[in-house]
Amino acid sequence: MIDLSTWNLSIPVGSPPSTIDTPKLLSGFKDQYFQAEGSSVQFWTPVTGTRTENAVYPRSELRETYADGRLRNWLYSDADNYLRATLAVNQVPSSGKIVIGQIHAYDSQKPLIKVEYQYKEKTQTGNIVAKVRMRPDESEGRVIIVAENVPLDRDFTYVIHLNKAGLLSVDAANGQWNERIGAAWGKQPLYFKAGAYVQDNSGNSKEGARVTFAKLDIDHE
Repeated sequence: MIDLSTWNLSIPVGSPPSTIDTPKLLSGFKDQYFQAEGSSVQFWTPVTGTRTENAVYPRSELRETYADGRLRNWLYSDADNYLRATLAVNQVPSSGKIVIGQIHAYDSQKPLIKVEYQYKEKTQTGNIVAKVRMRPDESEGRVIIVAENVPLDRDFTYVIHLNKAGLLSVDAANGQWNERIGAAWGKQPLYFKAGAYVQDNSGNSKEGARVTFAKLDIDHE
């Protein structure tokens, strides 16, 4: 079972988009955008979904919280911080791109890292790509291909790890990357996100991102 006691959920319906708080999520919430069935959770994000303020694309995405629903934000120097997931991408939009995990910065439009599945029609598989800002003030981050040739509907695992010394690593499918981030990130409150943040906003309501997580776990050790 995936522990939903450390998350709230944003879904792409309503204006602004709805946030399902942690207690409601724990009590068995489900709709067309989010379903917790058995030991897995599935996210669906149509390209036509409503978008959060300042966002270009819609999302069905979990955001880190405490069990009582308060938002959890942390400084990386306080712990070894892990987001571990096992998932399969079931459907992609025409852009082929879905953000499946993030470390975001509180009160900022610029995440530290986005881990993205990028599907390629030519190979009928996807790459796992990390988009990383080495400093909080960078407008565009670096793009690193961590793994290649990941098929649709095939389970794979990723681990995002940011240690106390600022070493950021991504292990995904058959690849690995790591590098030390800039010290300026040390003052920024951070939090994890995971789900189906579709990187597309054109098409009909049947086009979008569908992702099924078999495991999803946060640790601050």
